[in-house]
Amino acid sequence: MATMNKNKGLRRVLLAAGYSIKGLRAAWCQEAAFRQELILCLVLIPIALWLDFSVMERLLLVAVLVQVLVVELLNSAIEAAIDRIGPEPHELSGQAKDLGSAAVFLSLLLAAVVWLSLLWSYLIGIID
Repeated sequence: MATMNKNKGLRRVLLAAGYSIKGLRAAWCQEAAFRQELILCLVLIPIALWLDFSVMERLLLVAVLVQVLVVELLNSAIEAAIDRIGPEPHELSGQAKDLGSAAVFLSLLLAAVVWLSLLWSYLIGIID
């Protein structure tokens, strides 16, 4: 039989928001990569909004940056869960961490390609 969740409605939403803020705080305090990526976002997002891009291009530039943060948070969660299981090396633990790292790498690569492509087209437009 399923257990009943006593938290419903606004209380549930507020508790979930509190857990999310706690997670963001933990990522900021314990994950150097998350701090670096967040600082990069704080620099690049205003640039995306300032340059003469269409609304869709701006959304794309911001979305790929947010995606990097989301993937980094998921990677950190995987690493924390693996570390909780135990400190001894295991092939599957290493594989899980490597896969998480690969996901972060691909999200960073996607962000770089999108940003460089749009910046290149923007610069070509200025030169012409």
